[in-house]
Parts: sequence; C-alpha cells; structure tokens
Amino acid sequence: MTVTDKVVVITGASSGIGAATAKLLVEKRAKVVLGARREDKLKALTATLGANARYQVTDVTKRADVTALLQLALTEFGRVDVLYNNAGVMPQGPLHDREYAKWQQMLDINIMGVLNGIGEVLPIMRQQKDGLIITTDSVAGHVVYPESAVYNGTKYAVRAIMEGLRQEEKENGIRSTIISPGAVRTELVHTIGNSAVSASVQQLMDAPEAAGLALNPEDIAQAVLYAINQPKHVAVSEVLVRPAQQQV
Repeated sequence: MTVTDKVVVITGASSGIGAATAKLLVEKRAKVVLGARREDKLKALTATLGANARYQVTDVTKRADVTALLQLALTEFGRVDVLYNNAGVMPQGPLHDREYAKWQQMLDINIMGVLNGIGEVLPIMRQQKDGLIITTDSVAGHVVYPESAVYNGTKYAVRAIMEGLRQEEKENGIRSTIISPGAVRTELVHTIGNSAVSASVQQLMDAPEAAGLALNPEDIAQAVLYAINQPKHVAVSEVLVRPAQQQV
C-alpha cells in the first residue's frame, strides 16, 4: 500500500499535525478529506492543496458529523483507504482541582471522538475488505506523570482500543496504527488551561529546534506517511516519536 492515489480522511486537520500531514500526503499524490471545527482554517488549507483536497466542518464528538465526513470521501473519491483520527485536547492540572468539565471534554474528544471514527468507518472498510485506521496517541499513553492523570488515562484508553481493533479486524483486511508523539509545536498547548503547566510546556515549544526539546508537526506527518506506505502484509502497530532530549 503506497499513498499515491489513496483516499485519506483526517480529523483535527485545520492546523498542527493534521494540516502538516494533509500537505505531505497531497505532495505524495494522495487524495485527502479534511475535518475540523474551524471552517475558515479548513477552507484556507484546502485552497492551498488543490484538486485532491476536500473539507467538511466536523466535530468528532458528534457521530453524525463523522458520518458526513466519511460520506464526503465516498461521494468525491469513491472509497476510504485511510482514516486518521487526529483530533484531541490536552487540559492539564492536578486532580484536586476537580475540573469536571475539562475531564468530560477530554473523554468526549480523545476517546469518544476516536470511537466515533472507528465505528463509522468500519462498515466501509469491511465492505472494501481493506483499510488502515491511524490514531494520534501520545507518549502520555505510555507513561504517567503528575498533573496529567486524566489526559494520560484517555491516551492509555486509545492504546487499548486500537489494540482491540487490530485483533478484531485483522481478518477483514483492516490494519491499525497509533502514532505517539512527545512534545510537538502545535496549538494543543493552548488547550492546557492550567497556567503553570502551560508556561512550562511553552518553554519547550519556544526552544530552538537544535535543542531537541520539541518536534515539528512535519516530523509526525512523516511517521504517518511511513505507516501508510507499508505493503498490506505489514502492520505498523505503533510509532513512538520523541524529541531527542525529552526526559519521559
């Protein structure tokens, strides 16, 4: 399976990793269908990508939105070869802050958003007897650290869900991959909320590239491309990508 002429649906596509991945895949002659909540950014990005790009305003917490995004891919391009579940948020803070609304938001987007994507694309891929489902996980889904317990929990859940998907659907020609980045220079930092944690993470984002403290979205896009480019007999279950100097 090479990316040329493949139809790739990307959520969380309006900026950061999603946008960088869309750009790279179109350069490699894929067709992309982009979903996110911010239409202005989606429209501008799609305009730069040209004839092989479409977009649909998509809130991954709404199953009907996810269905409509996948239907757009079928209508415009005839199939869905890859679904990249990339939408996510990262509120941070100690559990004693009791930020129930933020916890619920993470559960809704980071877990249910992924499940909505999986659930809605599986009938399509089962009929095709072929497909690849990729989800952005995180180093936070491999290690636990203070002031991130709920976010860690959502990312551990994604790992479990994606492994279950691999086991259940391998006989149907459907493969699964998680991409687990460390610190990446994206707008995700703006969803942290806690000022102390945000300031600490922002220092990583502001460090020069040579310091090896944060990755660029384009680095993760290359990992996605690697997973897609594998032949059908190869399943890349997990790609863990850290900045060279990241401690955890």
